Amino acid sequence: MLRTRLLAAIAVLFAVAGPAVLAQTHPAADILVSRQLAESERLAVGDVVRLATKADGSDARQFRIAGVYEPTPDPQRLGAVPREVRLHLPDLLDMTRTPEQPAGTEPVDGINVRLAEGADADTFARDVNARMPGVGAIRADLAGNAVGTFTVLERFHYAIAAVTILAATVFLLALTIMLVDERRETVGVLRLIGLPVRRILTQILLEGLLVAAAGTAFGLLLAIGSERLINQFFQWRYDTALLFVGITPRVALICVWIAVPLGAAATVVASWTLLRRNGLRLVRR
Repeated sequence: MLRTRLLAAIAVLFAVAGPAVLAQTHPAADILVSRQLAESERLAVGDVVRLATKADGSDARQFRIAGVYEPTPDPQRLGAVPREVRLHLPDLLDMTRTPEQPAGTEPVDGINVRLAEGADADTFARDVNARMPGVGAIRADLAGNAVGTFTVLERFHYAIAAVTILAATVFLLALTIMLVDERRETVGVLRLIGLPVRRILTQILLEGLLVAAAGTAFGLLLAIGSERLINQFFQWRYDTALLFVGITPRVALICVWIAVPLGAAATVVASWTLLRRNGLRLVRR
């Protein structure tokens, strides 16, 4: 298959022929090299290199480096430094085609199609499958074995998030009960001067909302401030452009939606048991 041969060709590039820069005696085809390969082999735009698909370098061909590119981040290849080369398709076919295979008969096992902005990928896939029997069209993010892996990871993250929120809620409730218990005399005085329970509870709810909003804002600012540091460290560690942490508006809204009502509810629940007591008992008289 063309894709398999492409990977095989890239795997042995520079293996024996090496990245030696040669004097350009005749025009050479252009190629692109990955940033990691350019840095490790000290290559620059305009250099002429030799590429070979055989271990002995007997079929080496000259190419001119036209540019350096950053490989597309791939979580499945985390830890593997992508030393890759991109060639024009005719040049790649010339290098990987077997002698007995006629030109133009190379098999293809996959084609990537980029749709126009606003086009629906699912509708396009259904249309292709209906018009071309034997051809399977599927969205790129659903292709390959990575789908099942990332689905499992996503569910695992949801499970961790649920356990974390539950544990934090129990801790928050216990802490709120202790804080409210310290204010029992103040609540008792308010009861004795005639303030109804509903008004005191409303005041406590407003205080809980204010404290929860302040805590949420602090947490978001801390996350946004550490986002860049975390990404820079792991990108340096694994030499990749992959983003490990991303605080998007949707994530921020979910955090606010969970934290603020949860903090206010914990305050009200902790205070309700206190407000049910008699005012004299609260002030210990």
